[in-house]
Amino acid sequence: MTQTYDLIIKGGEVVNHAGRGRADVGVTGGKIAKIGDLSSASAGETVDAAGLHVLPGVIDSQVHFREPGLEWKEDLETGSRCAVLGGVTAVFEMPNTNPATTDPDSLTDKLKRAERMHCDHAFYAGATNENAAVLTEMERMTGCCGVKVFMGASTGDLLVKDDEGVERVLKAIKRRAAFHSEDEYRLEERRKLAVDGDWTSHEIVRDAEAAILSTKRLVRLARKTGKRIHVLHISTAEEVDFLQQHRDIASCEVTPQHLTLEAPDAYERLKAYAQMNPPIRGAKHRQALWRGVDQGLFDVLGSDHAPHTKEEKARPYPQSPSGMPGVQTLVPVMLNHVAEGRLSLERFVDLTSHGAQRIFGIAGKGRMATGWDADFTLVDLKAKRTITNEWSASRCGWTPFDGMDVTGWPKATIIRGRTVMRDDEIVAPSTGKPVHFMETLPEEA
Repeated sequence: MTQTYDLIIKGGEVVNHAGRGRADVGVTGGKIAKIGDLSSASAGETVDAAGLHVLPGVIDSQVHFREPGLEWKEDLETGSRCAVLGGVTAVFEMPNTNPATTDPDSLTDKLKRAERMHCDHAFYAGATNENAAVLTEMERMTGCCGVKVFMGASTGDLLVKDDEGVERVLKAIKRRAAFHSEDEYRLEERRKLAVDGDWTSHEIVRDAEAAILSTKRLVRLARKTGKRIHVLHISTAEEVDFLQQHRDIASCEVTPQHLTLEAPDAYERLKAYAQMNPPIRGAKHRQALWRGVDQGLFDVLGSDHAPHTKEEKARPYPQSPSGMPGVQTLVPVMLNHVAEGRLSLERFVDLTSHGAQRIFGIAGKGRMATGWDADFTLVDLKAKRTITNEWSASRCGWTPFDGMDVTGWPKATIIRGRTVMRDDEIVAPSTGKPVHFMETLPEEA
């Protein structure tokens, strides 16, 4: 009897827990039903993946889509459009919107707005000095990926800079909290070092010491309270060395920008378009980040997609805002590192799917195995393309990687068995759903 599936992805090179090899993937009811030789099976839809690599769906666990309140920079629809065009199947969105996501009503509002999104999604609850009690409720809500704490000021008003405030947040919550780790006290002292119109002074103002001071404080508080932490966008050699000694409680993230761009060249060439927090740093730090990748330190790749308009970026430093788009370029930029031998494809998969599933406890996503959500990123490792501002779907209309020639390109984005993007075109819009987590599984009706 012929086996029938809703979808068969046929003839691709599958990359998953079993390694790499030619296989077909059968999908039924939005779940992976079988991986193997399905040449005798039939399906309602067949995707020809000959010449392509079939990866577990890429998860970007740090994006800022700016809605509500800052929609002139980006919104949930345009940000998720960038995601699926870039091969990303799910995103975790940050709370520094206006109003900030700091109470249950604001999280519920975001989830309602997210019905327009093209990819699956979850939202962080934002910590303040006043809302520790309500975070306990928020982190149990459907569609919440955890709590986010800003220890150093960045875009928006969220800031918990003192040890007492951070400890209060950690004591209140049960899940892993994510941290922007820069020491606000040191940043306050060093803001006077900013040189008007000189973006190379950005990494002097927000120096490596500000990052390692904060991360050491954070690890000490995590140990004191017995809680798990996730340190975002690591940028310094000192943090790489330090966090290797604290893997029992601390997971960490690295961004494509910090692995690819380097000071002072980036600031001289891109000016404000290279400005982000924590800063792009020099060769010593970039080399240390790659060492962290090679040694297995980093758990996830996050884009820290944080767009601002060209008009905002045109302001002279330090009036220019920090942040750059990145969700659409994460896959091609990192596949180019694969092509150039700096990264294995298996490590890329670990950083973009397995790692997020493991540390955030995602339910049913992040692995290509039977019974899991049928999320796939299909890529052509031999495709040669040029990243351009025109390709960017972000409302901001630019990318720091404009003009970069890359080898490796996302060819299809499939979410829960539905093809959402194929060959640079969105073919099934607004099909995103909330991501579920093992610590907050929904109750059956």
